[in-house]
Amino acid sequence: MKQLIKQFLKNEDGPTAVEYAVMLALIVIACLTSVGLLSNQTAASFDNSATQLNAVLGS
Repeated sequence: MKQLIKQFLKNEDGPTAVEYAVMLALIVIACLTSVGLLSNQTAASFDNSATQLNAVLGS
């Protein structure tokens, strides 16, 4: 029984998996935040381009 408890306490597979899951979650959050910021800037840029084209073409 002591042997099983010692093996259980030495086993680090669980904490390692949790650490990887936390890192993955942080990476996903960073990616989603970046995509959100870039999409806002891209939309503003296209709106600006459309406004300038309409001004030049007189539409």
